[in-house]
Amino acid sequence: MRCPFCGFEESKVTDSRAAMDSSAIRRRRECLKCQKRFTSFETVDLTIQVKKRDGTYEDFSQEKIFRGIESASYHSRISHDQIKLVVSHITADVIAKQTREVNSREIGAMVMQHLQGLDIIAYIRYACVYKRFEDIDDLKEAIETATPERDVFSTE
Repeated sequence: MRCPFCGFEESKVTDSRAAMDSSAIRRRRECLKCQKRFTSFETVDLTIQVKKRDGTYEDFSQEKIFRGIESASYHSRISHDQIKLVVSHITADVIAKQTREVNSREIGAMVMQHLQGLDIIAYIRYACVYKRFEDIDDLKEAIETATPERDVFSTE
């Protein structure tokens, strides 16, 4: 680990503990040259590729999933910590598949499943982007399947 102060490449670890969401290790380090201390975070390097709709590939990104959920749940009752938990669950599910490739549709379906249980409006917002509705009937069908216990379009 390179020292951010002097650039020296050797340091010693003075303290190590799990980060707040247990997805990283927080390490306090001391540079062996200038003796200044700094913090580093170590995370799992996921070498999983996501196959997108257009056939291209990109690296799996927890941050991208987080931003998508955060955008869909803007002004909802879903907290920042709940979003982080959902991302952790999705990441664990992807890792559990023990494959180097996952389809973006699978990830989208996992996100929708979690959002449906958390907040129906966030679910519908995400579904609008994920499913690329072509008309109002597609949106109406998604709303009805998300809320089967009542007719959300009745005027009663």
